[in-house]
Amino acid sequence: MGTRIEASADVSPDAQIGDRSQVWHLAQVREKARLGEGCIIGRGAYIGTGVELGDNCKVQNYALVYEPAKLADGVFVGPAAVFTNDQYPRAVNPDGTLKSAAEWNAVGVTVDTGAAIGARAVCVAPVHVGAWATVAAGAVVTRDVAPHALVAGVPARQIGWVGHAGARLQERDGRLHCPVTGQVYEEADGSIREVTT
Repeated sequence: MGTRIEASADVSPDAQIGDRSQVWHLAQVREKARLGEGCIIGRGAYIGTGVELGDNCKVQNYALVYEPAKLADGVFVGPAAVFTNDQYPRAVNPDGTLKSAAEWNAVGVTVDTGAAIGARAVCVAPVHVGAWATVAAGAVVTRDVAPHALVAGVPARQIGWVGHAGARLQERDGRLHCPVTGQVYEEADGSIREVTT
């Protein structure tokens, strides 16, 4: 299947859309954004200027990914999730004059390979979400998330670990077990690693 861009989508001619990617109804992909191969951008989603997505990313309906966010391969962004980009948001300067683009320093969210951001979660830039981590629906991420961590709440706090399949790992005999794949992990250096037998 080739690249598909719905007629109602607003895709800048300066954006790069990878092979087999799909951009659905009313989505907007801004100038210099780069989507890898096999990406899916849902209805009404927003991909900001210069945002980078790796291969096989899914950005669900009405998610807002503001520049300069960087998403690695296989990242999932749930419906209506938001990636912010302004540490000190103001419409006006202290003297009441409207702020211009030149008076604004955008900072981005970085999400590593295979991580998932739940529906209506907010990632407050400049946070970094580690590989294969999961941010629960409705969470507000205000600090970095370790690889494979499961975080939830406002502000988000780690409540467990997840494996490559995304399921919460279960502790048994001093190790962590995936109920979906049977993979076994152990904690190491602030994250987890797969145990090979």
